[in-house]
Amino acid sequence: MKKLVVIGFLGTQLDSGLSPTRWEKWRPTVSLAQHEDLVVDRLELFHDARSTALARQVQSDYAQLSPTTEVKLVEMNLANPWDFGEVYTALYDWAAAYPFDPAKETYQAHITTGTHVAQICLFLLVEARFIPGVLLQSAPPRGRQGRGPGSHEVIDLDLSRYDAINQRLHVAQQDAVSFLKSGIATRNTRFNTLIDEVERVAVQSKAPMLLTGPTGAGKSMLARRVYELKKARHQIDGEFVEVNCATLHGDGAGSTLFGHKKGAFTGAITDRPGLLRTAHGGLLFLDEIGELGLDEQAMLLKAVEEKRFLPMGADREAQSNFQLIAGTNKDLRLEIQAGRFREDLFARINLWTYTLPGLAQRREDIEPNVNHQLAIAAQELGRQVRFTAEAQTAYLRFATSLDAPWRGNFRDLSASVTRLATLADNGRIGIALVNAEIQRLCWQWQTVAKLSDEPNPASRIGFVGAEHEEMLNTLLGDRAASVDRFDGMQLQSVIALCRQHRSISDAGRALFNVSRNQRTVVNDADRLRKYLLKFGITWDAISEQ
Repeated sequence: MKKLVVIGFLGTQLDSGLSPTRWEKWRPTVSLAQHEDLVVDRLELFHDARSTALARQVQSDYAQLSPTTEVKLVEMNLANPWDFGEVYTALYDWAAAYPFDPAKETYQAHITTGTHVAQICLFLLVEARFIPGVLLQSAPPRGRQGRGPGSHEVIDLDLSRYDAINQRLHVAQQDAVSFLKSGIATRNTRFNTLIDEVERVAVQSKAPMLLTGPTGAGKSMLARRVYELKKARHQIDGEFVEVNCATLHGDGAGSTLFGHKKGAFTGAITDRPGLLRTAHGGLLFLDEIGELGLDEQAMLLKAVEEKRFLPMGADREAQSNFQLIAGTNKDLRLEIQAGRFREDLFARINLWTYTLPGLAQRREDIEPNVNHQLAIAAQELGRQVRFTAEAQTAYLRFATSLDAPWRGNFRDLSASVTRLATLADNGRIGIALVNAEIQRLCWQWQTVAKLSDEPNPASRIGFVGAEHEEMLNTLLGDRAASVDRFDGMQLQSVIALCRQHRSISDAGRALFNVSRNQRTVVNDADRLRKYLLKFGITWDAISEQ
């Protein structure tokens, strides 16, 4: 069996007593040797020089009660035993040098004696596993005339051992994840996995976070939700400060972020603190950070790493302790290659990077998001708004189909639902209103496509053309001549969509977003893989094109 080692402070009051009458009172340290079910092999007893005589008396009493217990007196002189920093440092240094051997010994930190500060420090060292053991709490016998060793109880800080606590922590974690998703019951596996990790990082780390993804994918909303979650956990008490770096130019960029002194440049007629100082103790969200100038990037790097920076025109540095979340719709690696973004800043903010998928890559999440946006619209309008069954079916059929590219992502969806809710007669969205809205969205996206002067219209969902026909010939080789034109055009469309997704699972979900609801076993990736294999094409071959 492993040896039991107890670690604790001498109780200068509770353990006191030199006369024979000391045996008539409860002494917490000595009582540990009086329990039949608690066999202490070694006692590490902390005391200061002034209490050496009492410590030796306790050592002698142990020799009478439990001769097999080795009592080691550890002199620890503290100038102020109520100074948390001094006590914790002394105990930490002792623990760092102590030859713990968990394979042969178990350790219990006795937290009944010593000052409250000493007890708290022992608790923290056990919780952080600097002392690899559990807590030991002892109590006197009950009643005024109570005699005997009293009671003792072991407290294990490994929360995974407590089913009720572990379940409650799991519920709290799920509540936090739901909060980050604004309570929307999202179904996209990739997005849900991403949010799960964001929640864990948000509550455990103060390091910068980088959110990437297309415009309108929800980067700003997620950043604000992270802030609100941290504030609810009392991990942050400052403000949420948001700025779109694309709106910052020239002297205004440095002034807005870092502040300036009066007269720093033409137009600087008063001092300005800057947004970094406004975000002190809070969270700073820099959206479109890729648009920030190189000089501002250098200043930001210093502010993130050292929590200090030099305002424009100032002689002294300012300080601000903020957490940074950056957002961008650009690939910053390409911006580094082009010389438009600093590699050292990217390295600093790239610790936790999350790419939010666009709405078109989360079509299974469109329905719950429609319901969410409808609830928001109803609250703003001050009246209940509902779809008729026919209208809801028609709208969702279109919204989740490949005919809806959702180029503006959630901004497009929010605007669409807001229009429907506003125009709903008596709070009912009917089929006529939905059909009109579908036409409006189609016109909007077609207009956007024409204005963008896309060099290859075939790249849009649902269209095929010369480029895809050439790619199909490359994939099929000599077999292309044996494929009917009908099958070839369908296959071109499928391949065109596949190239817009990172995985065969994502592509399969986009292709079979309607028919999957009619199947008992859903495996979109397998359906797509079998379809491609009919023509001798593999997913890897498409990905390499």
